[in-house]
Amino acid sequence: MSFETISLLLNWMEMGVLLAILFRLSNTFQLIANTQRELRRAIHNLGTYDTAEAGANGGFHRSESAFVLRSGRGPADTGTRMAPDDLADLPL
Repeated sequence: MSFETISLLLNWMEMGVLLAILFRLSNTFQLIANTQRELRRAIHNLGTYDTAEAGANGGFHRSESAFVLRSGRGPADTGTRMAPDDLADLPL
């Protein structure tokens, strides 16, 4: 085989490999997008489930349960408490 034939064959193989990589990458991005969509749907359904459950128990109002769902967790407790008088000593 001549050099030109081998070079052309290698170029075609390189194109095939690049197309295969792009196809595989496309599938990966589709998988990520589907996973994100399912997670959003699950979080949304969890929020409606929590709201319905809290409403049935009468423990929370809708806005309070939505706040708890969005915040994830409460503020961190550092162990120190600040009294209202502590603010008066701060310089302006």
